[in-house]
Order: sequence, then structure tokens, then C-alpha cells
Amino acid sequence: MNNDTIIPLFPLGLVLFPGMALPLHIFEERYKTMTRECIEQDREFGVVLIDGERIRDFGCTAKIVKVMKEYPDGRSDIMTIGQKRFFIKEVLDTKSYLEARVVFFDDEMETETQEWEAIATTGVNLLLRTESFPPEEQGRSLLKRGDYRAVSFLIAGSEGFSPEEKQVFLEMTSTSDRLKKGTRSLEKIIERNLLTQEIHAIIGGNGNIRKYFRVS
Repeated sequence: MNNDTIIPLFPLGLVLFPGMALPLHIFEERYKTMTRECIEQDREFGVVLIDGERIRDFGCTAKIVKVMKEYPDGRSDIMTIGQKRFFIKEVLDTKSYLEARVVFFDDEMETETQEWEAIATTGVNLLLRTESFPPEEQGRSLLKRGDYRAVSFLIAGSEGFSPEEKQVFLEMTSTSDRLKKGTRSLEKIIERNLLTQEIHAIIGGNGNIRKYFRVS
């Protein structure tokens, strides 16, 4: 754990992971101010999942890597990349945007085994079977480098998972657990999708009740 740090806070309806690209359209005045200050001061801001009015205690910082477009009214499109995970100790409401006093954390030290490589490879292959998969080169490159922590975040970021499920993965501090549970969950998602497709194929040819009714 590091010493307390104060960072700007950006509550969103999503979960950001380290290494994950996140494009954002900035239109609210408070976030125009926040992103401008982050760029000027070379600071990161914290992305946290907001569920209704509840802000989760764990999040991930985002670094602005590119301003893709600026609009005359001050709005902008930016590209950010997830950096470090944090735990919120205190939310501060002294500026136009929220800030938080946080401590950063990372995965615990673990001894890698041959099983990690097999699970990570399976997980990346499963990702490539989903409708919205990451670039194949990214997954293959991470596997080649043996960066299983990054692979575990790549799997956890699958769009097949709900924000609540992703939040659980974000808070995990075991690379091996995240790899295993993420890959196993992806397998279940794909099995469920295949079953749904089979059901639709079976019932799809049974006619349509609407043909018996005339709509004027």
C-alpha cells in the first residue's frame, strides 16, 4: 500500500481495468474543468462504478493519452488508458467535481505455474470467440510476454460480464484467481449463448401467430 493520495473522481456506469482503453466524451462543465486540469498537470483521474447513487469503494485511475477532438463549446473526445487500482478512504466535495483520498493496491505476489499459461491461453481463445473481442494481436502479445496479470484484466473486461461482475474482478488481489474465475465464467457465457442460439433455431420455424391477424 502507498501513502494516501488525493485524485479527481469520475463516477461512471462502468468498470475500468489497468491497461484498458476507455474513450470518453466530455460535456459536463465540471468534467471539462477536471480533464483540462489533468492534462495541464499531467494527472490521472479515478474512474469508479456508480450504481444508482452509490459510488463503489474500489476503482482504477485513467490517464489521458490523447485528445481526439475538441468542440467550439468546450466539449471534447478523449482517449484514456487504465493505470492503477485504488481504494477510496474518503470522498471530498470541495471542488466542482468530486475528489477522493485513496490508497493504491495491486495483486499479491504469487508463484507462477505452468497452469497459468494454459488457463490464460484458453481465456484469450474464448475472448476471440465472443462478438466483441479485443484485437487478437493484443492477447497474443500478452501471452508471449507471459503477462498473466494483464491477460486476467483483459478477460475480466469482456463485455459478456455485467458491471457488478467486473467490479468483483477489479477488487481481486490474486492473478491466478482472476484468471481461473474469469476464464471459467467466459466458458459459461459462451455455453449459454450457444444454447440460446439452438433454442431460437428450434422454435424459429414454427410459424408466426401474427399471420392469422390482419392489421389495418
